[in-house]
Amino acid sequence: MIRFLTAAFVLCLAVSVPASAQSRDTYTIRDIEVEEQASSVIEAQQQAFMSARIKGAYRMIERLTLPEDRADKLEQGAITAEVASRLAAAVDVEQETRGGNRYVGKLAIVYNPVNVRQFLESRGIPYIDQPAPKAVIFPVSDRYSGSVWADAWPDQSVGRLAPYELSRTPGLSSRSEWFELEEDVDAAGARRGIKAVLRGSQGAFQVDLYSVTAAGETRLGTTQSVPTLEAAVDAASNVLDYVWKSQSIVRSSERTPARSTVFFTSLVEWNSLRSAMARSPLVSDFVIEGLSKGGAVVAFVYAGDERRLMTNLRERGVTLDTDPDGWVMTSAVSQGPSLGVE
Repeated sequence: MIRFLTAAFVLCLAVSVPASAQSRDTYTIRDIEVEEQASSVIEAQQQAFMSARIKGAYRMIERLTLPEDRADKLEQGAITAEVASRLAAAVDVEQETRGGNRYVGKLAIVYNPVNVRQFLESRGIPYIDQPAPKAVIFPVSDRYSGSVWADAWPDQSVGRLAPYELSRTPGLSSRSEWFELEEDVDAAGARRGIKAVLRGSQGAFQVDLYSVTAAGETRLGTTQSVPTLEAAVDAASNVLDYVWKSQSIVRSSERTPARSTVFFTSLVEWNSLRSAMARSPLVSDFVIEGLSKGGAVVAFVYAGDERRLMTNLRERGVTLDTDPDGWVMTSAVSQGPSLGVE
């Protein structure tokens, strides 16, 4: 693989993006196909690189935003060569063929996080570039062989806002509960399981998606009808990204201060709870006001309404309840599985 890297991006990674590996995946667009012909191979390559920067920039913005938020704010031709050059930071050559003043290739473009954020903010386009809690995908079907459906999935996602690893554990079904998924989720260092339930038939497949944690099961949505299993995987992955963006993009500057009591049974559980709060895109100004052996009092500020916050935390295995004295936060693992389905 050949990389063409700008000095500005080296500086950006060094001082602006602490989680550089995770940020690199989020801000890299892969498999951009290009084909250009010019008066020389060098000129054709330069044109191909620019074409890839522009194509990739549109895909980059689509990854971080929702269609309804881009409407009327990203007109056709908004990404010019000058804009694309400012947003792009590096070009990775994945495949290439040269000859006869022609350049054909498959490229990956790494974008500058700071410049992409500035571009979106200048146009008033809300975005989220923080990935969802890692999940484990469980491809199941009450009609088809689980192995056939699982074989259509990659072992792990790359560049997705809702990242996942794949489980190939046999014998699971659409009715499988948390206790059947927990071991694989823990082994992957993930926060939740996703049941991807295949329905339909060749030429008209659909996938029902359910998020499963110790707090219970939540229906995330259903894909549109697609013709192949490979298309079903892509459609399901897109739904997961869309749901995460819908849950996490902040569109208002309004914030609500809150305070919660936190109960935990071990240091590991406390660290998990604290991490879930600190990493939620809806939470800011997180402060620990008091800490004892089995509990804590925390203060924070959150965006959106209470239900949205509760949903966001539940995806991280945290239960947030209310009582007469205020909010109470606990680990869903301590509580045991819930039988409720939303």
